[in-house]
Amino acid sequence: MTDDRSAPEQTGTVSDAVDGNWVDTIAPAFTRPYLRLSRADRPIGTWLLYMPCLWGLGLAMLATESASTHDLWTAVACGIGAFLMRGAGCTWNDITDRDIDSQVARTRSRPIPSGQVSVRGALIWMVVQMAIAFAILLTFYWAAIALGVIALVPVAIYPFAKRFTWWPQVFLGLAFNWGALLAWAAHTGSIGPVPIILYLAGIAWTLFYDTIYAHQDTEDDALIGVKSTARLFGDQSRKWLRLFLTITILLFGAAVVLACMDRSILSLVIALGGPWALGWHLTWQLSRFDPDDNDGLLRLFRSNRNAGLIVLPFFALAMFV
Repeated sequence: MTDDRSAPEQTGTVSDAVDGNWVDTIAPAFTRPYLRLSRADRPIGTWLLYMPCLWGLGLAMLATESASTHDLWTAVACGIGAFLMRGAGCTWNDITDRDIDSQVARTRSRPIPSGQVSVRGALIWMVVQMAIAFAILLTFYWAAIALGVIALVPVAIYPFAKRFTWWPQVFLGLAFNWGALLAWAAHTGSIGPVPIILYLAGIAWTLFYDTIYAHQDTEDDALIGVKSTARLFGDQSRKWLRLFLTITILLFGAAVVLACMDRSILSLVIALGGPWALGWHLTWQLSRFDPDDNDGLLRLFRSNRNAGLIVLPFFALAMFV
């Protein structure tokens, strides 16, 4: 493989985009820089934002022993909202990180540092995405609407976290798992211990997968002074990843038990299969973790879509027993 890092910038593509993605192949040319700004050519982030929504909705339906067409809309709306808010968050991230991105090999091909989109154009695009997401949010209960507005706080802070803490992945987790709270509130109209515990489990999951992801940039990050858990843990990363895995599964299991308190034992056992399957998948990832293999790190990171999805069939089956 040649190391022609100017090639992505010349073609407009982004270096870590999925090969043959729809943005680079079928999207109208004038939309591509903005869709790349929203990471539409790299859909894993949308999935990672969406999974906690589906987990929260699934546990809410198990806890209340109810399901309706409104829940179908909640699932669809959360999916659209995840796409839009991930896009808005990434746009904000790229605006604030434009000087840093220009110094990192993996990110210098992004739309702002490569000159495809101006800062003013990016700000307008961010507002458009947020406005559409807010219109969708207004179809939910007031508790969910309030949570949706509050979610903007960790989203706004995250891009700056790597400048002042070695744990920016915590702030990413606070932002990316908010859907667990929001989707629960969209079903029940309130918040309780179950979604809070699920939210904490999601944060531990984010620490797991984003530490893996951050290992791609440790050399560049060290040169420019950007902090991350990958740099903090160094050779001890495997031990920390195992800890995050364990916390994720224990908290997720606790949330499932609390949600299924009024259900049958069989329903509880089946629902617990969800965190068990997630734990199996994360263990598989850990067994293949190689901090020196950037391509492998990216594949492991992207596999967390399947890690999140693997939980859902267990929740669906538990609803019927």
